[in-house]
Amino acid sequence: MNGAENYYRATAPGVNFPALAGRQEARVCVIGAGFAGLATAMSLMEHGERDVVVLEAEQVGHGASGRNGGFVFGGYSLDEQALLATVGAEQGRRLYQLTLGAVEQIRRRIARYGIDCDATHGGIYLANWFDEPGVLDERQQFMRDHLGVEWERISPADFAERARSERYFGALYEENAFHFHPLKYAQGLASALQAGGVRVHEGSRAASIERSGDTLRGGSARWRVATADGEVLCDEVVICCGGYIERLYPALAGAILPIATYVMVTEPLDGRMPQALATDAAIYDTRFAFDYYRPLQDSRLLWGGRISIRSRSPEDVARLLYDDMLKVYPQLAGTKVDYAWSGLMSYGRHKMPQLGRLPNGVWYGMGFGGHGVGPTSLAGDVLSAALMGELSQVDQFAAWGLPTTGGPAGLLAAQLTYWYYELRDWMRQ
Repeated sequence: MNGAENYYRATAPGVNFPALAGRQEARVCVIGAGFAGLATAMSLMEHGERDVVVLEAEQVGHGASGRNGGFVFGGYSLDEQALLATVGAEQGRRLYQLTLGAVEQIRRRIARYGIDCDATHGGIYLANWFDEPGVLDERQQFMRDHLGVEWERISPADFAERARSERYFGALYEENAFHFHPLKYAQGLASALQAGGVRVHEGSRAASIERSGDTLRGGSARWRVATADGEVLCDEVVICCGGYIERLYPALAGAILPIATYVMVTEPLDGRMPQALATDAAIYDTRFAFDYYRPLQDSRLLWGGRISIRSRSPEDVARLLYDDMLKVYPQLAGTKVDYAWSGLMSYGRHKMPQLGRLPNGVWYGMGFGGHGVGPTSLAGDVLSAALMGELSQVDQFAAWGLPTTGGPAGLLAAQLTYWYYELRDWMRQ
């Protein structure tokens, strides 16, 4: 395999931002330069608030935002039926529609800021892994009747022609979805923020977050966010750290499970690509532990899947996913794997984004799970509106809150649940 394990990191422009040094003051300090943190800063900037500092412990897009599959589509990790069952039909539909708006917002930002992120507007297929036509019928009808979304039904024969695989039993096609290079997008957002006057600092791990001795006009104390070589004095703090929050803020870390998923990228397929795919759309399937894959613009195939409570070596990831790929595309036997990596997603126990404010005044945005590109952009709008005094949007997510995930016991339970559903899928097929 290539010496650089992450394809995205190897092919992104590699823009750099200076580490924080000395004291800075700001109205808002955002901790974490992944999609959620960058979207929060971007929404603030677009609404005229540029007195913002973004701190990133590693590099922009270091976590899940720079390692994910690059699918941009509607919905949350919590499935649509469960969403409506939790908050009711009207509110559930409203929340789902917000994610569709986020997809279009990402498109607009790509155009507005000239972000070259290999955006491929070919839609996304949900492929039926099981010989059960009712699976697609029910999903299509639910999306149409309850969420106002029309997904196109693709017959098994037509989909086999497009996907170049006999493994599936038809598909549903989501036309307004797309896929892109997530790290290029994250770096593009950070560059646009910097150009707009927002201060972005990499290599600036927050070591402590505490009230300072300074006070605001209303009498409340300001925040002091300290790093190894500097500090930010600010009126508001927003933590957007996801699966890499570690020990930064225990009150938040205890409410998420850091779950690993795996991705690999093949060598360039060149003329062999039509043997595997006759579409530029991305594809995922109807299993609980589904494959997700898409053609890249340099003729490689990106393949992701699996869920685990631990990261694996690039060699192990490549071996596992290569075997998964051949179950769908035996014609790709002998194809080399050039890149393979794992990354940590953050899941709340309820599988919904966690957006809100702690009793001490710290704002947070995390828990986007394996369906985070759209919801992270939405989170930026929700949190920026709250920071500017409009709380109605963030209140829509209050129903889920920050229930504890149980620490190591919760991780074990998550792994056992995954194995159970994996066994169930195996028995169905």
